[in-house]
Amino acid sequence: MRTTEFDDPRFLARSRQGDAAAYRLLVRRFHASLVRFAASIIGSHAQAEEVVQDAWLAVYAGVGRFEARSTLATWIFSIVMNRARTRVSREGRLVGLDFLMEGTFPTERGVPLTEFKPDGHWVEAPKLWDELNPERIVGGRQLWDRVQAAIDRLPAGQRAVILLRDVEGRDAEETCAVLEISAENQRVLLHRARGRIRQEIDALIGAEPARRARGGARGGDVVARVLHGLANLLRPSRPVMMAMASAR
Repeated sequence: MRTTEFDDPRFLARSRQGDAAAYRLLVRRFHASLVRFAASIIGSHAQAEEVVQDAWLAVYAGVGRFEARSTLATWIFSIVMNRARTRVSREGRLVGLDFLMEGTFPTERGVPLTEFKPDGHWVEAPKLWDELNPERIVGGRQLWDRVQAAIDRLPAGQRAVILLRDVEGRDAEETCAVLEISAENQRVLLHRARGRIRQEIDALIGAEPARRARGGARGGDVVARVLHGLANLLRPSRPVMMAMASAR
């Protein structure tokens, strides 16, 4: 289980004791991501906001009983997932594996097979990706806005998986647990989502389609690095415990 600063025993102790500063940090860090995640399940941003507000009340009421069998983030995302499914089911729409797996039909490919070498590497690594630093890009926030818009256009299952894996940095096991899907389905969804987002970023930074047979990084690795780097650029940079101390 991959831990984070939110799984620090000191932070968990304060959270379980109802510490307001700890709770505010959780909301500040995860609220926007949770709303986008819920919207990928529900299909409505307004309803997603309501679901996440309800989930935060459940987090506050239940964190004292949190046993750390998963990361705190995984536990919170699971609460949102369950409430999103409940909301959709209450309105007469079923949310299950078929819904989450939308966009995984065998005939659909995010990137043509010609872009890959037999070992799974890209034929040519995307230009500038290894050097891409959002802080050095003029209009980096606009780039991130465009990438988020591209993610929002993905089919529901692909969107949910790439949000958890590449934006939030959850690992494969955590993602499968939250979405209640198999490891194979998670891989298919992630591969296709990353392929579509790679095409979007290529277009934004002016990269040419790969056509020359030469070595390159695995496409998924660079997509994950770019997305996670862009997301982190807009997140609080101070360590959690320092932020808590200054908030008291």
